Amino acid sequence: MRLVFAGTPAVAVTTLDALLASRHEVVAVVTRPDAPAGRGRHLEPSPVAVHAAAAGLEVLKPVRVREPEFLEHLAKLAPDCCPVTAYGALLPQSALDIPRHGWVNLHFSLLPAWRGAAPVQHALLHGDDITGATTFEIVKELDAGPVYGMVTEQVLPGDTTGDLLTRLGESGSQLLVATLDGIEEGTLTPVPQSSEGVSLAPKVTPDDARVDWTRPAFAVDRVIRACTPDPGAWTEIDGGRLKLWPVTLDSFALPPGELRVSRDVVHVGTGTTAVRLGDVQPPGKKRMPAAAWTRGLRGALPRLGADAS
Repeated sequence: MRLVFAGTPAVAVTTLDALLASRHEVVAVVTRPDAPAGRGRHLEPSPVAVHAAAAGLEVLKPVRVREPEFLEHLAKLAPDCCPVTAYGALLPQSALDIPRHGWVNLHFSLLPAWRGAAPVQHALLHGDDITGATTFEIVKELDAGPVYGMVTEQVLPGDTTGDLLTRLGESGSQLLVATLDGIEEGTLTPVPQSSEGVSLAPKVTPDDARVDWTRPAFAVDRVIRACTPDPGAWTEIDGGRLKLWPVTLDSFALPPGELRVSRDVVHVGTGTTAVRLGDVQPPGKKRMPAAAWTRGLRGALPRLGADAS
């Protein structure tokens, strides 16, 4: 089939590679417009845009998918199907109607669970033991279209969002290729999603990534893993923000936010038992082990969670 692929972040690059290696023909790629990135906030193309350009593909970056110029160009490309992975924008019916086999989305949850922009992060925030990926036909309602196929993935105790997305990107890409094969062969018929078990996964913001040390240790652990690598978990300290990487649960108690250093191990108290800090990034400095950070402090150890100015 002739395909126009839509995707934006790094995890979608894995899908693009799988499509390029398949029997189908990728004739163009749709991605989000260049966006500010890095300390300089210079405009940079998306990971998919960079990869597609290197592969010699036409790259389309509509500000709005409903733009007449974009829709006309898409129609001229005459795709049989438009596969999607983490494109990042809603698709109007005028776009959905163009390919004869519709738009087929690879979504990183077991639908109808975790419909929305951040399914893996919410699976971790809520302590799910099993997650997965789903291919389904895109309809107007968010992530509610009929399902073609699923793969499951066990959530391991130390998994971050980045870890899970790496694994799901691989297995999900193969699922998407198999789905497209089945659509072309006429052997796959999508099945309507159940109306039961629907849950929503809205975007996780930097405010959501703020660690509340009065919560139980398991909840602190989940927030940090869910927000790694993006948007990055953090806590207030001395009027600034200390960025946090995954922690290790321990068995003794400390008051919430209190630091204790022993033999190059740094613990912090929560609402239940203490957790051992991993890497941290103090304001204006690079990422480093927590012990290295505390060795550079002068005076009494600060308390985590003091209001940032």
